[in-house]
Amino acid sequence: MLKDVENHSLPRAAAFFDLDKTVIAKSSTLTFSKSFYQGGLINRRAALRTAYAQFVFLAGGLDHDQMERVREYLSALCRGWNVQQVREIVAETLHDLIDPIIYDEAASLVEEHHMAGRDVVIVSTSGAEVVEPIGELLGADRVVATRMVVGEDGCFTGEIEYYAYGPTKAEAVRELALSEGYDLDRCYAYSDSATDLPMLQAVGHPHAVNPDRALRREANARGWPVLEFRRPVPLKKRLPTLSVPPRPALVAAAAIGAAAATAGLVWYASRRRSA
Repeated sequence: MLKDVENHSLPRAAAFFDLDKTVIAKSSTLTFSKSFYQGGLINRRAALRTAYAQFVFLAGGLDHDQMERVREYLSALCRGWNVQQVREIVAETLHDLIDPIIYDEAASLVEEHHMAGRDVVIVSTSGAEVVEPIGELLGADRVVATRMVVGEDGCFTGEIEYYAYGPTKAEAVRELALSEGYDLDRCYAYSDSATDLPMLQAVGHPHAVNPDRALRREANARGWPVLEFRRPVPLKKRLPTLSVPPRPALVAAAAIGAAAATAGLVWYASRRRSA
């Protein structure tokens, strides 16, 4: 159980959540692959390969080196992709694709943190074209995500402006603590991946959720709670309890481009299968 409602004479606190395999049961980016294919952003071959990429991600995720290779390649793949088209596709399919895969346990934690007076912040390596709408769906107060440069024509230029990954997530958490007055010793953090160790170490109450092997070892060694989320449930079934309205997100970072991230992971999955 979480601690009692915050004493508002004390400094503010927040709960920082990774997204994929922590709040939702799949990769937020890969989940939209069929919709991106139908919208003409990826071809049929790429759409089929994303199914394999999703399997790789669910089976064990991507380690640091693999993520770096994906990052280097996807920045080139996204060049020329129309940002508004990506946003429209996500908006049209968000409830059908994301709502059913939100963990009931994660939704309950979001609710409990809000009731305790803590802000809820989603901190994800995925692009904000995906992460921001999901954060709004969950009622998150803020979103930190990866951002790519958008040209005057409204398309991705292929350059990465901000990469919300590893130590960068921890830096974003500390910056938000300064700007919003959070006491990090009283803050919470949740993630499934060892790549998020810097973020977990930045707060006083770190939690490993469905952890990969490396994070599980670290959590056991450090005495951190290990949580197992297993029950995806549509939010519409929780509407009577999840009544906290979404507040305007103070977006610390925006998008790497959901479509670009999909393409990058498709490329990696293809390389891994060939190897």
